[in-house]
Amino acid sequence: MSVNLTKGQAISLQKNDGGSLTAVRMGLGWKAAPRRGLFGTRTREIDLDASAILFAGDQPVDVVFFRHLVSDDGSVRHTGDNLVGGAGQGTDDEAILVDLRRVPSHIDQIFFTVNSFTGQTFQQVQNAFCRLVDDTTGQELARYTLDGGGDYTAQIMAKVHRAGNGWTMTALGVPSHGRTFKDLMPAIAPLL
Repeated sequence: MSVNLTKGQAISLQKNDGGSLTAVRMGLGWKAAPRRGLFGTRTREIDLDASAILFAGDQPVDVVFFRHLVSDDGSVRHTGDNLVGGAGQGTDDEAILVDLRRVPSHIDQIFFTVNSFTGQTFQQVQNAFCRLVDDTTGQELARYTLDGGGDYTAQIMAKVHRAGNGWTMTALGVPSHGRTFKDLMPAIAPLL
């Protein structure tokens, strides 16, 4: 059963049987919002980009995004860049796969971000969501919806962080501005 996350809500990444998840997928989906123009309604292509930034303490040590698809240690993998989004029907347009067993022990937080590479604000996006899936079973664990849009071009969606011997996910939903993950580093710093 999936949980609809609200900003700041945390969920444990423990399985119902008490075991730990070993592989998760952070999926991102979106659809361009229709715009009325002189010649009728049309949509403009929007290029949203998902990124994962790996931290050891307060230091970024690696990033996975459309130009660096696999972390240096191989534990995090991006499935590839989608330049236009999808139908907004709940399927992932971009995904980042995390093999939690392979994440090096010094990595204690992984932040997931979304940026509008083409510069449109989230007011121009419909049906945008971020979801966490048990990649072993395909079961959706949690979903965070970008509802209501906003006059910003990026969002720090969520973080997965070590909690004892397991992992916890916290939905952050922090709006920001920027075309790439690099632009978000000052906004991430207070969330570490």
